[in-house]
Amino acid sequence: MGSGWSSEDEERQPLLGPGLVPPPGAARRGREAAAVLPAAGPGPGRVYGRRWLVLLLFSLLAFAQGLVWNTWGPIQNSARQAYGFSGLDIALLVLWGPIGFLPCFAFMWLLDKRGLRVTVLLTSLLVVLGTGLRCIPVSDLILKRRLIHGGQILNGLAGPTVMNAAPFLSTTWFSADERATATAIASMLSYLGGACAFLVGPLVVPAPNGTSPLLTAETSQAHIKDRIETVLYAEFGVVCLIFSATLAYFPPRPPLPPSVAAASQRLSYRRSFCRLLSNLRFLMIALAYAIPLGVFAGWSGVLDLILTPVHVSQVDAGWIGFWSIVGGCVVGIAMARFADFIRGMLKLILLLLFSGATLSSTWFTLTCLNSITHLPLTTVTLYASCILLGVFLNSSVPIFFELFVETVYPVPEGITCGVVTFLSNMFMGVLLFFLTVYHTELSWFNWCLPGSCLLSLLLILCFRESYDRLYLDVVVSV
Repeated sequence: MGSGWSSEDEERQPLLGPGLVPPPGAARRGREAAAVLPAAGPGPGRVYGRRWLVLLLFSLLAFAQGLVWNTWGPIQNSARQAYGFSGLDIALLVLWGPIGFLPCFAFMWLLDKRGLRVTVLLTSLLVVLGTGLRCIPVSDLILKRRLIHGGQILNGLAGPTVMNAAPFLSTTWFSADERATATAIASMLSYLGGACAFLVGPLVVPAPNGTSPLLTAETSQAHIKDRIETVLYAEFGVVCLIFSATLAYFPPRPPLPPSVAAASQRLSYRRSFCRLLSNLRFLMIALAYAIPLGVFAGWSGVLDLILTPVHVSQVDAGWIGFWSIVGGCVVGIAMARFADFIRGMLKLILLLLFSGATLSSTWFTLTCLNSITHLPLTTVTLYASCILLGVFLNSSVPIFFELFVETVYPVPEGITCGVVTFLSNMFMGVLLFFLTVYHTELSWFNWCLPGSCLLSLLLILCFRESYDRLYLDVVVSV
């Protein structure tokens, strides 16, 4: 029984009837059950070892999409000389990421109606086309710049899936005591890809001033252009391999559901939006996520531009961005694993994380104003403040995702996370738009960080948490 894969039509049908949707008062009972009951097993369903392969393929796709999105920010000085990019071009190349979230609701509908396999295959195809477009060999620099912009747009269209589908994947394939961990791995790999761009770009592509640690001579325009194209071809090859593996094996769902929540009936697409927009608690916590994470994403994408006025080299800026995101990914997965063991503490974890984010972002901003504050402006202080900021903010992403799903269950996970990531990218897009207009003055961007973190901290403090999905898995399955 359950040895074969279900069809896509069967995938959209609930395995349990509406009778198992949490009744009124489930939120209160869910909190009580989460606090007093130990971690349960996988429930009435079954988990399969192949779930880790599915998670790996999705995570690699998210990694590649994040890597491609952040290709140009860390090497913006080199790109200016090789292709004649302006400051406006560099900001636009980052801005195509949040712009790609404009059709986010179409991808949410596709995920809800057609399932994981179709959505992930379409997403990986967009990344392949985007990276391939950037590799077309043309001598006309104007045409080449247009192709690069077009490739970044296609890659940005893949963003909604890699950012939104992680909780849907974890619910579909993983048991209740592994969901937060799976969500963290799938969602954090996109950030890790962006972090590796900080490492790969500056180390492979020489800076115009010849400060690259690997290349100290022959930094002519042609040589820099060749190195950039090497990076573009390498990214295209990696993306093609991921697409081939996904096409060969990425099942839509397991034969049997891993938990009661995975098998239960969900709200329709239209009813889901009505539920989300009428839930004031969800809107509160969605803003607590969207504002600071949107500001931080935009800030990270132009970190090299921000640190240039304080005489930080392209390579040092790359290392700062790399370790800030890597630290957040490691801590985020650790926090999610802790949340799997100690249930019902998502709000407390977020309060601790955003208290640290507020302090570290304030430290960084005041350090950059050392002429006024007289705080020491050194490589150590910049590394420490940026890394701590990245750790606190990036590690909050999977915790937020799990809290969103618990708050509005039985709204489908893809729709819930799609709405909040759309809001986050909207804030990021607005900030980057102002950056394209006022790209000669970036000090205001630094002040947005502590302000957004403090606002989020206050919203989380006022938020009343609930665990409707956890109630279904822990209490009903027992």
